[in-house]
Amino acid sequence: MNAALLLLADSRLPAGGHGHSGGAEEAVRIGAIHDLAGLAAFLRGRLATAGLVTAALAAAACDLGASPPAATGRPEWTRLDAEADARISSPAQREASRTQGRLLLRTSRRIWPSPVLDTLAGALPQGAHHPLALGAVAAVAGCSPAEAALAAAYTSVTGPATAAVRLLGLDPVAVHRLLAELAPALERVAATVPTGWEALPAHASPALDLLAEHHIHADLRLFVS
Repeated sequence: MNAALLLLADSRLPAGGHGHSGGAEEAVRIGAIHDLAGLAAFLRGRLATAGLVTAALAAAACDLGASPPAATGRPEWTRLDAEADARISSPAQREASRTQGRLLLRTSRRIWPSPVLDTLAGALPQGAHHPLALGAVAAVAGCSPAEAALAAAYTSVTGPATAAVRLLGLDPVAVHRLLAELAPALERVAATVPTGWEALPAHASPALDLLAEHHIHADLRLFVS
């Protein structure tokens, strides 16, 4: 495993990921998550839908980022970004994804300077979707598409898990046990996601879409999303 993968998946990377709950804050507000069992069900569902799609897009971006320079121009990034956009129904989630992607890319261009990241930033000045930025950075850092997928799948569940600890005061050791139990599923996702355009999954998660839209209009929010 490439050690850079650990840096990309680390919540301490200064890219703003700690400010997003992945729908957990709104789920807590409406009572859908109120204990460990509810959090476990939420994480499993998120991994099987949004997490899978995110992992596949990150793997595709990593594959594109590792391609020869002639094959990684602006049109290719724009096309992959459109594929990501089509898979995010909620405008609030699209904005959150672009915000996270923009911050990750800005930070990563200082850590791993590369023409690949410069091209991606230039192709999508409004902000690349987070899995695209993650996959591109993974490629520049020397990770494989499967490793990029693993990082994406991992962050899709660790963000909400950490948010739930802060929101509900859950035992952090017990929450990490939930994450440990998800490890085989994370590895299966990373090992099986496709990178080809035609095979990219489009698993819908309407509950997450609704949570995101309600959250953006909440009077009091601890997290951006």
